[in-house]
Amino acid sequence: MCNLIKNDVDSSNSIEKWEVGTDANGQRLDRWLSDNDIEPSRSQLKRLIEDGFVKIDGQVETRPSRKLKTGQSIVLEIPPPTPLNANPEEMALDIRYEDDAVVVLNKPQGMVVHPAPGHAGGTLVNGLVHHFAISAGDSLRPGLVHRLDKDTSGLMVVARTEDALRRLTEQFQVHSVDRRYLALVTGNPPERITLQTLHGRRPSERKMFSSKVSRGKEAISIIETLERFPGAAMVRVTLHTGRTHQVRVHCYDNGFPLLGDPMYSPKKLAPELADVHHTLPGQALHAELLGFNHPVSGERMRFESVPPATFESALQKLRNL
Repeated sequence: MCNLIKNDVDSSNSIEKWEVGTDANGQRLDRWLSDNDIEPSRSQLKRLIEDGFVKIDGQVETRPSRKLKTGQSIVLEIPPPTPLNANPEEMALDIRYEDDAVVVLNKPQGMVVHPAPGHAGGTLVNGLVHHFAISAGDSLRPGLVHRLDKDTSGLMVVARTEDALRRLTEQFQVHSVDRRYLALVTGNPPERITLQTLHGRRPSERKMFSSKVSRGKEAISIIETLERFPGAAMVRVTLHTGRTHQVRVHCYDNGFPLLGDPMYSPKKLAPELADVHHTLPGQALHAELLGFNHPVSGERMRFESVPPATFESALQKLRNL
């Protein structure tokens, strides 16, 4: 089926490499990997592929259905095992709404949403399972319908039952959920622009995304400038899709990256803007509005929240420039 080239383990991740044999030509990537007697299950392999841990001929491949060709080089990076479950931890949560089906909360900046390598505890999920009975989803991501990046603050909805999870997931899939963000950016963004692009991983950097790719998923953002400052602005972003890092990527790729963003960082800043950028604990991005149909009653629900103190402090510094 294949020729195993090497299996080496460094201090963190294990790396497996193969060359595709003639009898594997045309096979699906996920099925082919699962047939190679490696530890992850097929469902785990699917997630590893989608999360960018597989390369074909040196390029990151995130499609489990990708058809293979004879002679291709396959590299699979297997991260350290994550905890088997999310342990309950007592912590203060900013709950905006709760009933037997859903919980709506305001996530603080700096909090990871669910356990992962390097973040076994102290996550939002650890607090949720302490406060609520959640019977939806898997043990590491119970009830999660969507996520926010660690340093993005704002509103999230969590399902408490499988039926609620299914109905909310359907709304996210058809893009009927209202999601609106506030961001502080550098540069000179247009008054209003609708961005409709492809969205995929950067070939050379697995953890980063780009809209300047030849293949990927559709990403749509409407960006409006609310307030301008010397060399910076506050913008409102309405999402019609919810891709990983979508707001950050669309702003960066169009010449107005977010202040405070450690990954999609502005390249050159005036000293006064550099001071604002470096004093922020992360990207100045806040999910200010969330609207969806209640998964049981069907009632349209709408929630709003104001940005955290770090965002407001940076905003005031910009206003004083």
